[in-house]
Amino acid sequence: MRQIAFALVMMTSTAFAQQPGPQTAPTIPFDSVPAFLKLPPDIYLGEAAGVAVNSKGHVFVFSRGGTTGPAYGAAAAQLLGKFLREIGRNLYAWSFAHAVRVDRQDNIRAIDKGSDMVIKFNPEGRVTMVFGRKKEASDEAAEPWKHPSPPAPPVDGMFRQVTDVAWDPAGNTYISDGYINSRVAKYDPDGNWIKSWGEFGTEPGQFRILHSIQADAEGHIYVGDGNLIRIIKIDVPFDYAKARPAIGPKPGAPDGSLASYAAALTIAPGSPWALCITPPPDQVLYSSDVFPGRIYKMTLDGKVLGVLGESGKKLKQFGWIHEIACPSENELYVAELLNWRVQKLILHPDRE
Repeated sequence: MRQIAFALVMMTSTAFAQQPGPQTAPTIPFDSVPAFLKLPPDIYLGEAAGVAVNSKGHVFVFSRGGTTGPAYGAAAAQLLGKFLREIGRNLYAWSFAHAVRVDRQDNIRAIDKGSDMVIKFNPEGRVTMVFGRKKEASDEAAEPWKHPSPPAPPVDGMFRQVTDVAWDPAGNTYISDGYINSRVAKYDPDGNWIKSWGEFGTEPGQFRILHSIQADAEGHIYVGDGNLIRIIKIDVPFDYAKARPAIGPKPGAPDGSLASYAAALTIAPGSPWALCITPPPDQVLYSSDVFPGRIYKMTLDGKVLGVLGESGKKLKQFGWIHEIACPSENELYVAELLNWRVQKLILHPDRE
């Protein structure tokens, strides 16, 4: 079966080694906390594109909702589900939510694919830094980005359908400029542009769609492909006959054939839609795919420690996990596009 790999990126080396497969991994028992997120009667989630958790246990949800169509911003809630506030209502950047992250100082970063912007808020919810710039409404070209082949050259400090953000221990910011520019951008702690790397393509050092980006405690950057030291390949067998897609036709087949090249890139088993690395000292990596709809628990060098979940609409099933928050190894929050919700998962590896 053909699998889609994601890579550990280190700026100091271009050598890489392919991980062998397939892998065996136990199924991790887990529970989903029913209705943990309680919203006021007049607030609804649309597609839940992003979820993050701060040091106080407040949950931030970046939703494609709002009565006027654009994503209205991040909604913060305590772990017990009490709604606290909406952040950034009517913000200039809101257009199409993609992800939200919270750093060690509880600053909030919202990533908006529609406006090509990343907004940094302080813990009080005020804007402190802006990355990128959206198209002006008065421009003749104020329309959705097209996908020419080859793509137009990128511009320093500007993005085209940005997807995610991460930061290293030194405070540098890494932005996955994912859908069109196919690169990673790096800024220093003061928000000054340093450089970018990557380009559209399928070879090592090139990208297709950078959908998620994370950094570990050593400053290693995990993305969808790139300037590599290692390719981590998710290749855990499953029952293809029984597996169901959350929506649309079943992609691929056990013989490795796929319905289309786009399917090979985005919905093949193991293709990483969401990445999350737990806090130190003993860090693990979580990733999710959309078919067969599982979450994978891994070591940072790519060994699969366990799997959980499947596609569906009930609790403990998933409809396109778009982002994962992992404040601890056995507590996960998953934001789903198709089911318009966030689930709080409690893992029980001791019950294996």
